Amino acid sequence: MRLGYSVETVRAAEGELMARLPEGALMQRAAAGLAAAAAGLLGRVYGARVVLLVGSGDNGGDALCAGARLARRGAGVSAVLLVPGSAHAAGLAALLRAGGRIADDPYEVLAAADLVLDGITGIGGHGGLRPDAVPVARAAHGSGAVVLAVDLPSGIEADTGEVGGEAVRADATVTFGAYKPGLLVDPGREYAGAVRLVDIGLGPHLPSVPELEALQHTDVAQLLPVPAAESDKYRRGVVGVVAGSARYPGAAVLAVAGALRGGAGAVRYVGPGSDAVIARFPEALVHGWPPSKAGRVQAWVVGPGLGDSPGVDEVLESDVPVLVDADGLRGLDPAAVRARSAPTLLTPHAGEAAALLGVAREEVEGARLASVRALAAKYGATVLLKGSTTLVADPDPRRAVRVNPTGTSWLATAGSGDVLSGLTGSLLAAGLAPLDAGSVGAYLHGLAARLVSRDAPVSAHDVATALPRAWRDTTTP
Repeated sequence: MRLGYSVETVRAAEGELMARLPEGALMQRAAAGLAAAAAGLLGRVYGARVVLLVGSGDNGGDALCAGARLARRGAGVSAVLLVPGSAHAAGLAALLRAGGRIADDPYEVLAAADLVLDGITGIGGHGGLRPDAVPVARAAHGSGAVVLAVDLPSGIEADTGEVGGEAVRADATVTFGAYKPGLLVDPGREYAGAVRLVDIGLGPHLPSVPELEALQHTDVAQLLPVPAAESDKYRRGVVGVVAGSARYPGAAVLAVAGALRGGAGAVRYVGPGSDAVIARFPEALVHGWPPSKAGRVQAWVVGPGLGDSPGVDEVLESDVPVLVDADGLRGLDPAAVRARSAPTLLTPHAGEAAALLGVAREEVEGARLASVRALAAKYGATVLLKGSTTLVADPDPRRAVRVNPTGTSWLATAGSGDVLSGLTGSLLAAGLAPLDAGSVGAYLHGLAARLVSRDAPVSAHDVATALPRAWRDTTTP
């Protein structure tokens, strides 16, 4: 599992560690890891042309110390000092001793660079790049060189991933001691490129509960419900689906597909799409109105393609976990959700989240972490905010927000959310807590899309079909 910690937490841990180490030892650890990553990207260090973009903080010092190591191995290293009188003194001295130099013309050295180290600002930076740094950052991006960010791309908000102005677009980022939330959440994640964590010894000084968690294969495999020898369809979980309408019958089919391929022991369908559901999935159990007469279920999914049809209020009155998606979110009453005795999981995209919060969509997209936390607090429910990085927040603010690492832009297709709803509902019915069900559902959903895309267009049906493959790939050692 990848764990993301806030700037405040990381700095406190660094302070505790530095008190136990000789002066400068922590920076040398970071510089060693940074130089090793840079060498790996270059492939050949001797004769390579490396440019350091150096600000006034410790990130600039890390870049200078790493540059000194590369210079000692035969690289031609030039430092562009954005604040000449405030560069890290010891780091600059080390670079000059190793044969590095201060660039007279930043644009000349950038035009010839093989690798650029971005050490302009660190994890404490706010509000995007300063105006004087913008032309240099643009030149680095347009140079054709590989751009490697030091700890975090300059201009990114470390705690949120927000981009308040221009920022460095990196091909890769080396981060020290712990992942920062801004490296895992868009839009910051997009700017970071491939992220590599360098262990500098912070682990014993970090709290057990991070601000952000990203599940990996082993984590998902441990959470996935696997039938035991004595399992029957009820023990595996029966999920009820209230979805579809005369206008959107396909939503019912896709939600049921996600539930069946998500491991549900049985799916009970209630809605106007019965004929379409049975034609595609004869194993589904179809029922007439109301949902309360459908028989035993361990969880409900309500909303995909529902249009103006009823169903949300009736399902919310049940005493089992409920997932509310799509049309079910329109006009959703926070008081009704908070009054439920069983858990509720809301799965909005950015536009639906904006409507629930009463803000503009752009505000949600630019501040995804704050938005998902605000929704969870407002509704007293677990919230899965879909998007380029899907986030899952528990109503308990003391718990870490989960971020899904398997998302892909190929999921931006009609009906993929309906598949996710059915899949996640099946996991709720199997007994997973809403935070786990949402996290595992998003993980498998994204992985399935990756398996079938191969850089080619995919449909929601393709994603649903690939869910068993994603499950198998996750659980196979």
